[in-house]
Amino acid sequence: MGMSVTISAATGQDAEQIFRLQYLCFQSEAALYGNYRIDPLVQTLDSVREEVTRDCVFVARLGEEVVGSVRGSVTEDGAAAIGKLCVHPRLQGHGIGARLLRAAESALAGDHGATRFRLHTGHRSEGNLRLYRKVGYETVGTSQGTDGVPMIVLEKPASTYAATA
Repeated sequence: MGMSVTISAATGQDAEQIFRLQYLCFQSEAALYGNYRIDPLVQTLDSVREEVTRDCVFVARLGEEVVGSVRGSVTEDGAAAIGKLCVHPRLQGHGIGARLLRAAESALAGDHGATRFRLHTGHRSEGNLRLYRKVGYETVGTSQGTDGVPMIVLEKPASTYAATA
């Protein structure tokens, strides 16, 4: 019998593990687009520390190890921008991403007054798109990342929390 994965708010102590996990997890996205300059791979540790302090950040832990994370913040238009959802490759496909998403959505709506949730993912990221659609997100548009990657913009009302995937 193994340990259970727990979801909790991130602390400043988690920043370095989040930074390393993010770098590991987004390698497959970079390969998918042939672009190793995507934001999660070029973000600095100091910038991750700032986000952990400023934004709504949750981690998934297996014992003391951070094996997943997600970040969110409420924008001027009342939407919660959710991003950098990642789960360690060895633990993907077990519902951890949906649990992290649900924790972020709950905090962003309940504690920060978000009226809807918005996220972006690369247009070729079928696994991500499948997860987001499964938990109620719908495509509302497209954009281009600062790294040049074409993105799909998805949203859902804040009254709809992520169901277990």
